[in-house]
Amino acid sequence: MSNQAIHTEKAPAAIGPYSQAVQAGNTVYVSGQIPIDPATGAFAGTDIATQTRQSLTNIQEILKAAGGDMSNVVKTTVLLKDIGDFTAMNEVYATFFTQPYPARAAFEVGALPKDALVEIECVAVL
Repeated sequence: MSNQAIHTEKAPAAIGPYSQAVQAGNTVYVSGQIPIDPATGAFAGTDIATQTRQSLTNIQEILKAAGGDMSNVVKTTVLLKDIGDFTAMNEVYATFFTQPYPARAAFEVGALPKDALVEIECVAVL
């Protein structure tokens, strides 16, 4: 089985030596997405709700490029600059998924790339 890099112009380009996502068989591993708007190259906003929405929109576009959608997501990891933002993040997060919801872990971290408030990664099965 060979791995295939997934790339779309509708999500921000990788800011390091990694792929937006890699497909191995029918599993897609989406790299952590910070809230960069690919149209501007800047953060979509300064609040957790806007940043969460953009991070998840980036994931949505990457999954679309792989031939899937958010219903294919089986696991997410949410990294937060401030765990106090969990409730506001969760409200936006809930609008992107339906039952059965993916498994999830959420952590507060010391810092995120470009000083983002949130970074989200996922695993999807097509």
